[in-house]
Amino acid sequence: MGMLCAVSFNRYGRLYYLDPGEFSPQVGDRVLVPTDDGPLVAECVWAAQWVTEDTSGFPRLVGLAGDEDLRRDELLRQRKAEAKVAAKRLIREHGLPMKVVAVDHVAESAQEGIGARTTIYFTAPHRVDFRALVRDLGATLHCRVELRQLSARDSARVQGGIGSCGRDLCCATFLTDFEPVTIRMAKDQDLPLNPLRISGACGRLMCCLKYEHPLYQKFHESAPPLGSRVSTPDGDGRVVGHSVPRDSVTVRLDADGSRCSCSRASVCGPRQAHDQRYSG
Repeated sequence: MGMLCAVSFNRYGRLYYLDPGEFSPQVGDRVLVPTDDGPLVAECVWAAQWVTEDTSGFPRLVGLAGDEDLRRDELLRQRKAEAKVAAKRLIREHGLPMKVVAVDHVAESAQEGIGARTTIYFTAPHRVDFRALVRDLGATLHCRVELRQLSARDSARVQGGIGSCGRDLCCATFLTDFEPVTIRMAKDQDLPLNPLRISGACGRLMCCLKYEHPLYQKFHESAPPLGSRVSTPDGDGRVVGHSVPRDSVTVRLDADGSRCSCSRASVCGPRQAHDQRYSG
């Protein structure tokens, strides 16, 4: 048991959880977060509070951001904007099929012996020879430049956005790893196989198809299949539909052809019904 707070480097971006330590950041406060490139400024979006989980493995907050930290953060944002404009201009001049997705900049630090570095993330339909572009970017930005190509899913994670559900993209908020998603998951959930309906902002199958898939698998393991004969409290009939969210099956009764919805537990096959009637 310990205390945790949540911060974000960008508005509506991914949340990062940290141990506040001796500090008590409130929502909206600017805090310093430890990173591989030194402490960076982030915004607290979830005030420090007690949680039941073990917090010993979470990184610890460096402290609250001061005026000097905020000025350095503003300079970094300005350098990122300048680098993005320069990258787009040079990409057009070189005629490369690239799209700039995000820019990251690390300021020079004489104390830690770190030189200025700009990393440009981009997407492209295929591998691109950008050696000449890197040279021109280095001469324009006066620092070391790295270019990294992102996949469609990573691009959506970096850019963020709103999904078809009306909420922020899962990959941009809480998902840490991309798990395999297959078309079989959509079929098992009786979803329309229209790519426009089951694809996310990245153009790939939506990650949320995996969330409820175990529930559908468990249901189909014990529920009578479509077309099978069953006995219900209302009489014998044939299964004509499944409703996994309601944990029920739809049965067309032999007596009058009407349909009834029964819970999965109350439906049994003819042999089971016979054994229940004459047991004992």
